[in-house]
Amino acid sequence: MNEEIDQLSETENQGMLKRLVDIALAGGALVVLWPVLLCVAVCVRASSPGPALYWSDRVGRDNRIFRMPKFRSMRVDTPAVATHLLQNPAAAITPVGRFIRKTSLDELPQLWSVLRGDMSIVGPRPALFNQADLIEARTAAGVHRMRPGITGWAQINGRDELDVSQKVAFDAEYLASQSFLFDANIIASTILRVLRRDGVAH
Repeated sequence: MNEEIDQLSETENQGMLKRLVDIALAGGALVVLWPVLLCVAVCVRASSPGPALYWSDRVGRDNRIFRMPKFRSMRVDTPAVATHLLQNPAAAITPVGRFIRKTSLDELPQLWSVLRGDMSIVGPRPALFNQADLIEARTAAGVHRMRPGITGWAQINGRDELDVSQKVAFDAEYLASQSFLFDANIIASTILRVLRRDGVAH
């Protein structure tokens, strides 16, 4: 019993420390990157009709729905489904949208979601509210207990190229092995993949 209590306490402490690191990293990144965010917002607004930000309903910790912002990379009349389910994804993506998706600049507003506590820097990518198969598989694997992340273990192991079972397998592996060293490795690998523009289907 004492061992179980100690393990629970250690898990809670790690969770609190991870949250503090998230706040520090997200807050610092917003301070440093605000000129970039402003520039991207202006380019998105100037290149196609519609707002700079696109807010989508996403599945968060314990399967609670939250509103997640991204820089809008698609036309305003695009259906709210995963990109690979669109009949012609290339036609839906704006010229600026193609660039910000390839460079992952569209993800930067999610730093705000990290500050709010809806997301973490590292975790499973948040599913769309209507991705029932992914939500069900993650719940069965216990992955739903984690905060979703801006980047994650599945992200650096295939991103758009992975099917649902592969994504959940990587998410479950992260759940079982998460640590600050693991997170640091994922962040470093993410930066490298962004620079090489790996794993983005469209």
